[in-house]
Amino acid sequence: MLCNGPRPERQRTLGTRSASWLAPALLCAAFFALRVLEDRRPLRQRTAPAGPRLLRNAATGALAAVTVAVPNALVTRPATALVERRGWGLVPHLGLPPAVRPAAALVLMDYTLYLWHVLLHRVPQLWRWHRVHHADADLDVSTALRFHAAELAWSVPWRAAQVLLIGVPRRTLSLWGVLTLAEVMFYHSNLRLPLRWERALGGLLVTPRQHGIHHDSVAAHQARNLSSGLSVWDRLHGTVGPQLPQQTLVMGLPPGPEGRA
Repeated sequence: MLCNGPRPERQRTLGTRSASWLAPALLCAAFFALRVLEDRRPLRQRTAPAGPRLLRNAATGALAAVTVAVPNALVTRPATALVERRGWGLVPHLGLPPAVRPAAALVLMDYTLYLWHVLLHRVPQLWRWHRVHHADADLDVSTALRFHAAELAWSVPWRAAQVLLIGVPRRTLSLWGVLTLAEVMFYHSNLRLPLRWERALGGLLVTPRQHGIHHDSVAAHQARNLSSGLSVWDRLHGTVGPQLPQQTLVMGLPPGPEGRA
């Protein structure tokens, strides 16, 4: 019998391959779009040429991504398999409709990422590696790539715990990763949005002005605005930073040998 199209197995394979390329392509497009926009509408004046910083930050991020790939494959992915196979985690036991479960898992993943960020600033051994991210003397979309490999390696057991305790299947975890990286690129960008847009977005999501306060060299400011997606967690825990003119901020680490936040 002649076949008029790909078999179902072949269609699923092609669909999976297409999806695997779509997310990285969209993230790359978003990165370069933000890079162009922040040059046209800068929020803060740069202190150094962007080109060398972009290369350094990209190299730092690439090394971190390669370093963490194997631990993620050995730890995080098996955790999602356990959730799918055995129904572990909070969300599967809340009695929510199946269509609502991914949204609940995404919100809880974002909240526990806020808690992880708090630990990065308060635990000296974690701050030792997270300070590499804060050492950037300028703040733009490339800073979203600037994370030390050791920090990401430390995050692997935390991520596995998130997956197991919340109950996050593989596809939901992948979606969370894409959404989080897109948001991280957005609020690290040196993009000046109209104030009415900032106010509207800031009630729900972290914005460039909000996160600029977090990267100020004043140590007290770096302990504020710790949300990484939804901005509600800072309001809930009283870690909202002051509203300051962006041109008065000095990006980088606070004075002192440790640069403690």
